Amino acid sequence: MAGIRPTTNYGALVLNATYEPLCVVSARRAVVLLLTSKAIAVTEGDDIFRSERQTLRVPSVLRLTRYVRVPYHAHVGLTRRAVFARDGNRCAYCQGPAETIDHVIPRSRGGEHIWTNVVAACARCNHLKGNRTPAEIGWRLHVAPRAPQGAAWRILGHRVPDPRWADWLGWAGAEVSA
Repeated sequence: MAGIRPTTNYGALVLNATYEPLCVVSARRAVVLLLTSKAIAVTEGDDIFRSERQTLRVPSVLRLTRYVRVPYHAHVGLTRRAVFARDGNRCAYCQGPAETIDHVIPRSRGGEHIWTNVVAACARCNHLKGNRTPAEIGWRLHVAPRAPQGAAWRILGHRVPDPRWADWLGWAGAEVSA
């Protein structure tokens, strides 16, 4: 099915047959799931895919027709993009716009590359801090770093959620909370 490029970057939320949120897929993958009768649309989206004989609205939320057992990983992968999302794209030291990530306890001094030791930072603060700990230079973190928790992080990761998914993810706002 040849289609127009979707106008949104949200994709589609996929629910299991039991209405449990599973993952987010691209608009193209959502259309394929509908056309192969592997899923049904629960909430319509704004985008439309067109072919020579058919026009199909891309769903915002779709439900699989068969139950799928999925073993979940208990942790969220540590990526640069996810650290920025967790910290709201703000520097952990000065609250300015973040451009880099920083290890609170530098790796050269035994600090690990784990959620509780990595924060978003602006280039200036990262450079000034260098190979020291915040305590050594009299700085403090505005928020203690921690691993993201909750079903929304497990399913969405760093993605910006579509506000229409709130009912299915069990949160009232349009932001992922850390």
